[in-house]
Amino acid sequence: MEERFVIAPVAHIKNAYKEKFGVPRQSGLVPSVKSVIVFSEEYRDENVVRGIDQYSHLWLLWGFSENGENWSPTVRPPRLGGNKRVGVFATRSPFRPNHLGLSCVKLESVEKTAEGNVLVVSGADLVDNTPIYDIKPYLPYVDCVPDALGGFSEDHKNDVVDVYFNDDVKNVLTESQIKELSELLSLDPRPSYQNDVERVYAFSYDDFEVEFSFDGKRIVVSGIRKG
Repeated sequence: MEERFVIAPVAHIKNAYKEKFGVPRQSGLVPSVKSVIVFSEEYRDENVVRGIDQYSHLWLLWGFSENGENWSPTVRPPRLGGNKRVGVFATRSPFRPNHLGLSCVKLESVEKTAEGNVLVVSGADLVDNTPIYDIKPYLPYVDCVPDALGGFSEDHKNDVVDVYFNDDVKNVLTESQIKELSELLSLDPRPSYQNDVERVYAFSYDDFEVEFSFDGKRIVVSGIRKG
């Protein structure tokens, strides 16, 4: 009889990203993204994070909670145009057999709140309320491999586009929000196979619905409204 190892979240993440579209494709790509890790009630003992402030970065092991149950042996990575298939274990596709994700984030601070100690982190690529199953410190002397090969992702690691905000949008957002959205949209969240300059895309950000398009040269943030 097959035994199943059941795990439960130790925490959940809180941030401005309410849906998958618009979330950074990888951790660390958008350092302006700030998130708060709130521990589940049974893990709110302050001792669980004793000494964690000695580390600058953390590994998060988390679950792709917005996905269905299906997975495929091969997937089509966006950075390969969404048409070429490669093996699921050769990618970081969210559609995996066990729906587990791994992210490296920067630890900004540990703060005491009514919900116990919380971790304020930057650079996360998780949707709001994503379950976190484990947290481990990043150890530079073993986790960093300077001469590691990056596969097909190396060809696209520097791909960025210019971002322009209409004045009406600028008047609604704070400077920090504009900076965060600029970093995010410069990575072009559109599917690689979609190049329709007439198409308007939208995603949820905090309490807003952000609309943008691509005019052939740059991302244009054309509208924003309360979600």
